[in-house]
Amino acid sequence: MSAPAEAVLPAEQTLPGRLRQRLLYLVQHHWRGLVLAIPFGWLLIFFLAPFFIVMKISVAETIIASPPFTPMIDWVSDGIMHVRIVIDNYAYLWEDDLYVNTYLNSLKISTISTILCLLLGYPISYAIVRSSHTTKHILLMLIILPFWTSFLLRVYAWMGILADQGLINDFIRWLGYEPIRLLYTQTAVYIGIVYTYVPFMILPLYANMEKLDWELLEAAADLGARPMTTFFTVTLPMTLPGIIAGSLLVFIPATGEYVIPDLLGGGNVLMIGRVLYNEFNANVDWPVASAVAIALLLVLVLPMMLYQHIQGKEVEGK
Repeated sequence: MSAPAEAVLPAEQTLPGRLRQRLLYLVQHHWRGLVLAIPFGWLLIFFLAPFFIVMKISVAETIIASPPFTPMIDWVSDGIMHVRIVIDNYAYLWEDDLYVNTYLNSLKISTISTILCLLLGYPISYAIVRSSHTTKHILLMLIILPFWTSFLLRVYAWMGILADQGLINDFIRWLGYEPIRLLYTQTAVYIGIVYTYVPFMILPLYANMEKLDWELLEAAADLGARPMTTFFTVTLPMTLPGIIAGSLLVFIPATGEYVIPDLLGGGNVLMIGRVLYNEFNANVDWPVASAVAIALLLVLVLPMMLYQHIQGKEVEGK
């Protein structure tokens, strides 16, 4: 008697077929979630994971070892897990005036720099939007052009311009006046930050102004409103989202800036980025440095979360 022939199942009933059908179902019915999962996964890997690593180091103690901090979880005898969390690093930030003064100085410099960028970038953005089509593209290219050059080279160029024997002081001498000290001062830091970050203010403002309905300005003028009144009652409220976006793009990186205060300030202008560098490298105190970084992150993120919460409430109210 011959052996019975093996039953041939349809392709849909085999394991690869069922998997294929399941994947097809997921793609067809949950494609939006799958698309959103990619950026969320990216943030989870490259933002949240390093954040929790730094937070773990911030609650450790400094030791002479490699790495130079105690582990959070330690296994003692009989397989008992011992978790050690130390918050003294955060308390130390408030006890030492160096860190408090540095935080306040960083916030002051970044706030003033943001205001200067806004005062400089707003009229530039307005002029670009109101210019002709060809001129608009040329001006935008000039705004983006500095990004084609290394950031470090641009800062070094400003060191040559602001030096005692630099371009500005040579011009002052040519006018017959005594040269002034610019390099390694707080003024040089302001100049460097404003020069570096003003494009981050101009581009969001330009994108916002490009969407404005300019007929509203003409209607306000027809109703007898003066240009200054029209600006404060029509133009400024409509460009508020661009102002907020540009201000955040300037304020957040300027607060933690390290290169500009170090090169143009010469160590005379202390900001939180310099303190972080000193704690990590000079003092080899990783837990305190991590606590400084976490505190800085909270100082910057919490106001943003509060603003988004208020803005969400206003949108729900409308």
